[in-house]
Amino acid sequence: MSQATDIKTEYKNTLEFAKELDKSDALKEYRHRFLIPQHEGKDVVYFTGNSLGLQPKTTQSYLQQELNDWAKFGVEGHFLAKNPWLSYHELLTDKMAKVVGALPQETIMMNQLTVNLHLLMVSFYRPTKQRYKILCEAKAFPSDQYALQSQVKFHGYSIEDAIVEVAPREGEYHIREEDIFAAMEKNKDSLALVMIGGVNYFTGQVFDMKAITEAGHKAGAIVGFDLAHGAGNIKLQLHDWKVDFAAWCSYKYLNSGPGSVAGAFVHEKHLSTTDLPLFAGWWGHDKKTRFFMDNTFVPMETAERWQLSNAPIFSMAACRASLDIFDEVGMGALIAKSKKLVAYLEFIVKHINAEKNNCLKIITPKENRGCQLSIVANGYGKKLYNALIENGVIPDWREPNVIRCAAIPLYNSFEDMYRFGEILKRLL
Repeated sequence: MSQATDIKTEYKNTLEFAKELDKSDALKEYRHRFLIPQHEGKDVVYFTGNSLGLQPKTTQSYLQQELNDWAKFGVEGHFLAKNPWLSYHELLTDKMAKVVGALPQETIMMNQLTVNLHLLMVSFYRPTKQRYKILCEAKAFPSDQYALQSQVKFHGYSIEDAIVEVAPREGEYHIREEDIFAAMEKNKDSLALVMIGGVNYFTGQVFDMKAITEAGHKAGAIVGFDLAHGAGNIKLQLHDWKVDFAAWCSYKYLNSGPGSVAGAFVHEKHLSTTDLPLFAGWWGHDKKTRFFMDNTFVPMETAERWQLSNAPIFSMAACRASLDIFDEVGMGALIAKSKKLVAYLEFIVKHINAEKNNCLKIITPKENRGCQLSIVANGYGKKLYNALIENGVIPDWREPNVIRCAAIPLYNSFEDMYRFGEILKRLL
């Protein structure tokens, strides 16, 4: 699944050229709908939307509406608020489903990312004496590793035996997908679950989730993805790919604020299985009879079944403010700009690298990427990252030696790419 494109434009590393690209950008006005941090009276070059997205200017009014209704109605806000809290989560479902390529009934916003992964693994990691292994990528995000390890230990297996990690080959940074398929084939008689980060947080590599899902199913395993770095970044088709389950946060590319509500997906083929094991809570109970307060759990026949508690209204209001923008723009337009933006960023970095004795190395695979470029600056390390911060660029640092730059199509400009290059060149 290629997330890159052949850009035929003859790029130039000049301010005039960057401004011309911005002038012809169909999405240029959306930058003005976000609050951008300042440095010495100017917008920073914000490259950390893959860690915490910027705040839409409308977020405050969305939150204020719920604060006003709380003040006005108290508990009756569940029914009388402009956006009744009882069903508030349903306001997010259709728009979130479009972002991840799912059916509305397969999609739910709830809890936090790792909480959702655990809840989904209660249902979909059901190890047996024969099938108990989990396949994941080496150097997955630590929280994913902790979740997988604790699930394995909870079921009485050893981490060393039950977890199969696929790593990059010696001297390489990204994982070859043929190695993932080979590992599945090797462990096909004992593999229970494939659980991979759809976009690797460290390198920015986008995995072929369709092919991985097909191979995992062929090996007899359930297949799930952590899409923390995928949702709102790349084209996802979770329903069509027949992914079993997925989970994601909303504070990165989805701009919902620190620690905001997360999302989950369960393929519709599992939704008719009403006796699927899960940890139940009253908000997953059939909403037609939820308030009868019966002591027998009757699961909803949608992804809402995995809800435990009523909706966190304030974080959902912030999420809704951002999803309304996504719905207005559409993922197709966002991805089209993203490809051009990251291609120009790549050009800038390579242009500077040629001038600076090849001290920079982009480790994100060109044909399998989203917004992010991960850069190793040989001989500079964290000092360079700190200097960028001091000069009005906010990238992200990941040990031991990677600077991550996410070119976000909603609010980054081509001029940002040029400004970054000028600052970087000065600091090297």
